Amino acid sequence: MTRAAFAAGAPAPEVFDEVTLEGRFGIVLTHLDGPTLTQLSRSGAKTTQQVGSILATLALSVHKTPSPTGVLSLRDYMEGSLRLSGGTLPDHVATGILPLIERLPPGDGLCHGDLHPSNVIMTAEGPRLVDWTGAVRAPADLDLGVSHILLSELIPELVDDPERPRAVNVAMQSEYARLAGRSPAALTAAMEP
Repeated sequence: MTRAAFAAGAPAPEVFDEVTLEGRFGIVLTHLDGPTLTQLSRSGAKTTQQVGSILATLALSVHKTPSPTGVLSLRDYMEGSLRLSGGTLPDHVATGILPLIERLPPGDGLCHGDLHPSNVIMTAEGPRLVDWTGAVRAPADLDLGVSHILLSELIPELVDDPERPRAVNVAMQSEYARLAGRSPAALTAAMEP
């Protein structure tokens, strides 16, 4: 997915090779020199507003990137994931996921799938996104919804200041709405499904 995202012009690192070392698979990427947005936020070098703005700009850049061939639709991605999960999800949950995906609004754009400050490296050439393993073709609002859950519910449980990621989320959603020419209320409503 990283190779496809880079080739399509997304803010991803270039993939040079795939290797196996001591029986472990690895990917040789462009060296991205710089701190993550998380590091800059924790140190106070970037405010939550600045971090949110950078995330929003990156998200919009990804969403405007034409979907590369080989990137699975959200439905196909989840269907494959459920097949490979080995029954880790209870059957009643697993069987309900695909019908919920069918109810989402149409959309076939590129989504990163894991957009948060720790996946952004601030290089001299600008911010770059890493960890493209969850990239899918889906409505842009999926990416925003996933970021919302990560920043407002999951990451706050793991950090020393739970309000920082929540403030980043508010700033990101607000700035994305502004950049995309949408009202914050419309954006929130679109993310809900």
